[in-house]
Amino acid sequence: MGAAPHMENLPRTVELVRAANGAAELVYVDQRRLPRELVFARTSDWREVVGAVKSLAVRGAPAIGAAGAAAVALWAQERARAGGKAGESYLAALSEACALVAGARPTAVNLAWGVGRMERAACDCAAAGEGPDAIAGALFSAVKELEAADEAANRAIGAHGAALLPRGARVLTHCNAGSLATVFYGTALGVVYAAAAKGGIERVYADETRPVGQGARLTCWELARAGVSVTLLCDNMAASLMARGEVDAVVVGADRIAANGDTANKVGTYGVAVLAAHHGIPFYVAAPESTIDRSLPDGSRIPIEERDPAEVAEPLPGVEVWNPAFDVTPAALVTRIITERGTFAPSELVY
Repeated sequence: MGAAPHMENLPRTVELVRAANGAAELVYVDQRRLPRELVFARTSDWREVVGAVKSLAVRGAPAIGAAGAAAVALWAQERARAGGKAGESYLAALSEACALVAGARPTAVNLAWGVGRMERAACDCAAAGEGPDAIAGALFSAVKELEAADEAANRAIGAHGAALLPRGARVLTHCNAGSLATVFYGTALGVVYAAAAKGGIERVYADETRPVGQGARLTCWELARAGVSVTLLCDNMAASLMARGEVDAVVVGADRIAANGDTANKVGTYGVAVLAAHHGIPFYVAAPESTIDRSLPDGSRIPIEERDPAEVAEPLPGVEVWNPAFDVTPAALVTRIITERGTFAPSELVY
């Protein structure tokens, strides 16, 4: 049985801070540099935050939600320095900036959710007669509240999910839904950490997660750093592992969950769910409430981001590359959805 995880060894993924000069800055782990080196980037430029999200320097649905919120706060700081009032031109520029931030990546609903929270807060401040300086301060505080709420939600997800696992569980996961995908602690790996804290995890099996390798680069790095036993496997080895009886449960994260429980997650998740169903293995999705998009009746409406073909292979004459970043797992293949409010069958999400 594994030992309790060393959560103190894991960095905070995104954090809005005050620099020595009083200016707000976003500090984030540049995940492109992992696992070779742990590098923290700092910026007070909201446009650089957008670039970090697009380039996967910051990735993971809750993490980009927090980063998007921070980008709006940094925009507000920039406008406050420029002077002026929070009138119609201010609100028009705010709307334009928010649209740009929210559009950085289309699939994960948390990004638009985080940006929307900040835009509404800024509009409420403006309607109350507050100026750009006051709005910038209010948004800084709102981002800090969002960060704290994210960690609290993740810890609650972990506790609810851990109760579903047998003692000595062997868990398979796909992509990275750990602390690196959130402000801190993680969703799918939050379940692992909570179970491990009670001695309930024997081993985690991490799919490499082609083509970008989030499982190989991030999940394995994070689990090893936390002291949780982890084994890396190629994506096409999961079926054989299940057939050997080595997997007790599959736990994955999500980037958007439709009202009926259809779930978008990193491409390859759908295949893992099919394999789990064939082998009679429970398939759990762990995500905060902010990932549930009740405006979409089913997964066919979830926008799927397509990324640079170069992530898959070097260009070859006459060869086309299809590179969707996500796929949709039908609700019928999902055993339970784990949120900070508890665990639910997919059909129970509309409450």
